[in-house]
Amino acid sequence: MREDALVHAATGVHLVHGSNTNWVILTDGDAVTLIDCGYPGDRRQVLESLADLGHAPDAVEAVLITHAHNDHIGSAEYLSRTFDAPVFLHEAEVPHARREFLHQVSIGQVLMNGWRPGVLPWAVHALRSGGTADSRITRPQKFPVAGALDLPGRPVPVHTPGHTAGHCSYHLPDKGILISGDALVSGHPTSRVRGPQLLPTMFDANREHAVASLDVIEQLAADIMLPGHGPIHRGSVHEAARRARELTS
Repeated sequence: MREDALVHAATGVHLVHGSNTNWVILTDGDAVTLIDCGYPGDRRQVLESLADLGHAPDAVEAVLITHAHNDHIGSAEYLSRTFDAPVFLHEAEVPHARREFLHQVSIGQVLMNGWRPGVLPWAVHALRSGGTADSRITRPQKFPVAGALDLPGRPVPVHTPGHTAGHCSYHLPDKGILISGDALVSGHPTSRVRGPQLLPTMFDANREHAVASLDVIEQLAADIMLPGHGPIHRGSVHEAARRARELTS
């Protein structure tokens, strides 16, 4: 994969830039935790990113999902079926992953916002990458314990709803890292803003809850943010959340 796609954040922590979405690889020796996995069309890049770090896909002990949008779960079912990797999410996101319902921006909403810079090119890319494909996960599981998970990286799920009802960020307290998914990003093809921000309103299931989740993020001790979209952000996550809130007012 391209040289700038794999970003070293800390020992055993890498952010990977897919076609339009990021995922995170946590490693501990020969074992891997994969957090999110891009669009269905990003599968080759997912496998290449693992290989570039010296891991085969069967090294993935679990796939953790921030939320069940197609641009974040594209290879989850493949890894589950092919390599028996369990897929864990917040319990409120489990039925979403099964596609008992779908909280995702609609084609109608995209067309209504088509006049905005970047929206139509983003939509074309999303369609070509499997954004409307059936990517349901057949065996999603809620987190087995509260607090740190017994997986490489020892990630701590943090419920940050709003983008979806069960959206979860993941905190690595020992490393001062927050994996923020789409609760707080640092850029997006449909946004002219650079730096910490919420996604455009059309992407959130509940904007009020998304803004409220910034209060949760503000309390986390972290000075590196690995977002679902945009580059790595180095600096106080407290300040990043505050800046995003200011942009919404």
